[in-house]
Amino acid sequence: MPEVYQAERTISAVLKEQKQVDQVIRRLLDRGVPRDHISIMGRNFQSETRISGFITKKDVILGGLRTGAIFGSLFGSFLSLLTGVGVLLIPFVGPIVAAGPISALLLGAASGAIAGSAGAGLVSALTAWGMPEEKAAIYQTRLQAGEFLLMTEVPSDRVGEFQLLLESAGAEEIHTTDKTLSHPCSGPCNSPDDLSPEVRAHLSPEAQRTFIERYNAVLDETSDEFTSEQAAWESVHQKYDEDDKGVWSKAKVNV
Repeated sequence: MPEVYQAERTISAVLKEQKQVDQVIRRLLDRGVPRDHISIMGRNFQSETRISGFITKKDVILGGLRTGAIFGSLFGSFLSLLTGVGVLLIPFVGPIVAAGPISALLLGAASGAIAGSAGAGLVSALTAWGMPEEKAAIYQTRLQAGEFLLMTEVPSDRVGEFQLLLESAGAEEIHTTDKTLSHPCSGPCNSPDDLSPEVRAHLSPEAQRTFIERYNAVLDETSDEFTSEQAAWESVHQKYDEDDKGVWSKAKVNV
């Protein structure tokens, strides 16, 4: 049987140029890091389609995340190698392209749930997850300036190896957090307890049931956890509105 990849730490770093992002992602994949353990976000991905024109569609910004293949064709082939790619509107940063498990963490910030309670956009999301506030603030500032944030989840005994890989690629502000990002349920969600805390905290009991039912149905069809999570969020957004605390709890009235 192939060895199971055991991610225990998350290394974060800033990359100044898109070509560095491409290089690092390919080197991480070559070193055996699974694609669903690599996250990237940035504002200035170069493409033939202007991002500012593309994200004027509200349903694209707020309707969850889309497939990597679509964004790979728009913003660079390397994005098609990752999971959970989409455009999100992050308070104090603006519209960004995000890919990987960081996308699930940012859904709360994009919808206002995290930003509404803490008031600082990406800084709130990252510090609530466990990153020092001063480092999160640096990352937010660098993103605002048009640079890129990459996060990769690695085994504890390989942290040094991947730090050197990032340094050799010109990465800056390298930081290691002693935890990994929340991932979708491992397999079917059997109860709300299987949901990540970030998801569960932003859903009423009724919305949790909607999320789980849709997640499991799509997972049964696709066997893709990230696609299932995206579909589950879309189902919640179709049926509920947020309350003043950022919880999806108010059932929409069908007109």
